[in-house]
Amino acid sequence: MKRISYYQVSRVVMESTGRYEFDLAQACYQKHFPVVIAKPTSVRQYAKAIDQLAKTDQIDAKLIAQYAAVIQPKPTPKKSKNLIVIKDLLTRRRQLMQMRTQELNRLKIMGKSLELSCKRVIKCLDKEIERVESKLQKHVELQQEWHDRQKLLQSVPGVGNTLIYSILADLPEIGTLNSKQVGKLVGVAPMNRDSGLFKGKRRIQGGRAGIRTTLYMATLSATLCNPLIRACYKKLVLMGKHKKVAITACMRKMITILNAMVRDNKAWCLD
Repeated sequence: MKRISYYQVSRVVMESTGRYEFDLAQACYQKHFPVVIAKPTSVRQYAKAIDQLAKTDQIDAKLIAQYAAVIQPKPTPKKSKNLIVIKDLLTRRRQLMQMRTQELNRLKIMGKSLELSCKRVIKCLDKEIERVESKLQKHVELQQEWHDRQKLLQSVPGVGNTLIYSILADLPEIGTLNSKQVGKLVGVAPMNRDSGLFKGKRRIQGGRAGIRTTLYMATLSATLCNPLIRACYKKLVLMGKHKKVAITACMRKMITILNAMVRDNKAWCLD
């Protein structure tokens, strides 16, 4: 940090590397440097664009510097200590849920002899998930903006805390985007694949996979308990749409509704 302070820094750019960049980013924030935590895929795509296929630590460092100079990515906003704890708790909850799912799958296939072992582990994971969720809720209540948005989104039938926490953590732009932008950001907007007279099939691609996965499960639930989403799903199926296509369309409708609710600060109302 002392050496960097000698220069007039326009931005400090680093790749997101599964929290290994965390300490460096925090040190830069403390020195009031503009910090950019770049997605590794963006840097690799830039490397391919300039035909840089080799990969070493030295090459990567030069590549990230060149990427920063040419692309000039926007700085990543600094997060409060409470928000960092919330994100960490969300990550831990996701890890515990994945382990629980794995153990539930093992319970079905490992046979009677190991059934008790699997159940003990599941019980232990349930208790740990409960502790993490309790701690998470306390920190969310300290983050006033999150707490208000949580109350707002909870009014939607089919939307639970799992989706709400995912949106608040991984989609902070919600409420500031239009319907097309939020659909594209989540990865539920169909993309054109046209060339000349050829009209390709529209497919979803890109976006934030973590939110999309959670949104998918919430939308499945909403097709059963949310009158608006259920009606939309049934209409699309009756029109001959494949069920997965219908669910994807409902996912887009769901995230559009949630985005509008946050934007207008209005709770769910069917009328």
